[in-house]
Amino acid sequence: MAGLVSASIDSELGGEVSVETYDVRGIGVVRSPLRDLEAAPRQGDEGAPEAELVFDEEVGPALQGIGAGSVVVLLTWLHRANRNTLETRPRNDPTRPMTGVFATRSPDRPNPIGLHTVTVLDASPLTLRVAGLEAIDGTPVIDVKIALGSPETR
Repeated sequence: MAGLVSASIDSELGGEVSVETYDVRGIGVVRSPLRDLEAAPRQGDEGAPEAELVFDEEVGPALQGIGAGSVVVLLTWLHRANRNTLETRPRNDPTRPMTGVFATRSPDRPNPIGLHTVTVLDASPLTLRVAGLEAIDGTPVIDVKIALGSPETR
């Protein structure tokens, strides 16, 4: 999967911006009863059903240490997003002013990376069953990170 962009800015104020493209590959996929974007909750804490994260065999060892009760931050590639959207009305509310997508949680954005904090309900070698995931079925998983607790628990 290609398309994530990193920009480096010349040290002079107002300098040129050079853009490089990096490849990001899916490491798994979301399996969810959510199939329709319009029917999906906007956030995981707004009625999202349980879902499964099914991982490629080659990344299985990276899941060691994640089990039931773990809270993880899941990064997904929002593959059905509109990558040309730069402004939107938050929550598609016509009474709210147009806002830059970087100041919203809109899935439509130049690099549609989904950020989800979910709780693991069950774990097997290549599958995590999670609560609180609003991503639709078939959404590519690009990374998983354990959520940080308080400094003394790290």
